Amino acid sequence: MSTPFPFTAVVGQDDLRLALLLNAVSPAVGGVLVRGEKGTAKSTAVRALSALMPEVDVVSGCRFSCAPASPDPGCPDGPHVTGAFETRPARMVELPVGASEDRLVGALDIERALAEGVKAFEPGLLADAHRGILYVDEVNLLHDHLVDLLLDAAAMGASYVEREGVSVRHAARFLLVGTMNPEEGELRPQLLDRFGLTVEVAASREPDQRVEVVRRRLAYDDDPAGFAARWAGEEAAVRARIAAARELLPRVRLGDGALRQIAATCAAFEVDGMRADIVMARTATALAAWAGRTDVLAEDVRQAALLALPHRRRRNPFDAPGLDEDKLDETLEQFSGDGDGEGGDDDDPDPGPDGPGGGGGEPAPGIPPQGGDTGARPEAGQGGGPEPSGAGEQSAVSAAEPFRTKVLSVPGIGEGAAGRRSRARTEHGRTTGARRPKGALTKLHLAATVQAAAPHQRARGRSGPGLVIRRDDLRQATREGREGNLVLFVVDASGSMAARQRMSAVKGAVLSLLLDAYQRRDKVGLVTFRGSAADVALPPTSSVDAAAARLESLPTGGRTPLAAGLLKAHEVLRVERLRDPARRALVVVVTDGRATGGPEPVALAGRAARLFAAEGTASVVVDCESGPVRLGLAAQLAGELGGTAVTLDELRADSIAGLVKDVQRRAA
Repeated sequence: MSTPFPFTAVVGQDDLRLALLLNAVSPAVGGVLVRGEKGTAKSTAVRALSALMPEVDVVSGCRFSCAPASPDPGCPDGPHVTGAFETRPARMVELPVGASEDRLVGALDIERALAEGVKAFEPGLLADAHRGILYVDEVNLLHDHLVDLLLDAAAMGASYVEREGVSVRHAARFLLVGTMNPEEGELRPQLLDRFGLTVEVAASREPDQRVEVVRRRLAYDDDPAGFAARWAGEEAAVRARIAAARELLPRVRLGDGALRQIAATCAAFEVDGMRADIVMARTATALAAWAGRTDVLAEDVRQAALLALPHRRRRNPFDAPGLDEDKLDETLEQFSGDGDGEGGDDDDPDPGPDGPGGGGGEPAPGIPPQGGDTGARPEAGQGGGPEPSGAGEQSAVSAAEPFRTKVLSVPGIGEGAAGRRSRARTEHGRTTGARRPKGALTKLHLAATVQAAAPHQRARGRSGPGLVIRRDDLRQATREGREGNLVLFVVDASGSMAARQRMSAVKGAVLSLLLDAYQRRDKVGLVTFRGSAADVALPPTSSVDAAAARLESLPTGGRTPLAAGLLKAHEVLRVERLRDPARRALVVVVTDGRATGGPEPVALAGRAARLFAAEGTASVVVDCESGPVRLGLAAQLAGELGGTAVTLDELRADSIAGLVKDVQRRAA
């Protein structure tokens, strides 16, 4: 077994370490979501936490980690013998992004269940993580059906495995920790809310601190055991402090003044529901226990708000997370007159490593401070590459207010990644038929299985009421659900689109479509054309907010190289098909249909458009032409593409009801 990097040797990242330690003190806080750029020690810190967690007592021989004092009465390994237990370290279980449903919740042997009536159950990762840590790296890339299972287990504290009337239930209470890079896409709001705390991390810009990071990492790589031994004292001190804080936690008093500050803060930032209030109360209590106090102070409430509210107050997936700290301080000051929740400067008799109060300082001695680097999220719109120059270039204009759009879908039935846009054959959804299983059986089609077994009952010597089932009789249910697509936007940024009011409306429409793509779990890409060439402003990605940021900073001006834009989009789709052949594409061309620059620009654009039609790529042209005289060029382009044209007004969900059928009919 490899030696983990010591938790106390992680340089900087104060908020990250504090959030993890608070959950170690009080698992009821609800876990941590760590957001940040790659290479910022997210995974290193999480994996190092497991070595600091207190040991747990478990019933001897129980695969589900039942507590000896209160074993789960419904445990599949029960009933348990009283008094037989063992002590072991708390587990940290990693959930791979590509894990199967059976690997997460466990597998039930359907063949034995039907033929013998035996519940032969192999526990999954949720059982392993009970009373420990469940860690999901790249949690934003987790498939939706696994997210649903995590949500159910986190809400009920139990996992249920259902297979055609045969069910197994076991306890599953765990500390959920996830890490993610926002550039690769966002989390579903339901799962986002399940994380008690969130932390934004970024690499330090201080040279001295970066030097220390490299020095410690090289020393660890050269001699992991020796490096860990040098930090054993600090590790033991933090482990002892966690144990002391856990013991103190039940005696911490959360006064009415602190509760009023918590409620007022959640109301001021307009968070949804009451979970934020509860998480803030638990976090503030854990902060007080971590500092060695029995009273919750205003500084604890403030630190709890900074950790528990940023991911809950976001009203739009394209808004950057965070809190207005001035507003937070004003709210706390306004409700600080009740006495119970007021902060103090000298109430802590033993400052400890955190200094006076200990609400949010260093979690362990001997670690360099992070300085002024607060883990601010980098601007997603930076680094998009140079724009080609063009005559009459204008600065970027802001997008108009987004709106709910019509549902645009790809015709036919696909087999891509789970999502919410187009029809697809999936593991989840309505049952449409049956087939022989390929590998392990996951979804039994009971009627087809019985039909396959029935003709052989006499030959198999059936004498009782039950069927004699063989492996060859089993049938897998085929299901139809929804998939996510690649929505590739091809946006005209030329001079013909440059009128500020018009471009603002165009950006608002594309932003609305991006919001729809976020909700439907699509990948998105952005190609723009202006001047004399086309650019890939954003390669296909799951980060819809990155596309929104690139769109917001898009300047306009110059000629209209429509053919170049279409050819660039065709090249992007060709490369993406090699990377992800199962994901189908929907091309959304946003233009007024004009083509200028170079020899025969209109004819060249038509030939480029027919490439999409020949390959059967679904397409929609958003007609941005305005004014009393309309040339109808966008509709002609849609015809060449084999798609359909819709105006900006028709794109709204409350306009023409037949848009989806029209898109499907034209693309068929």
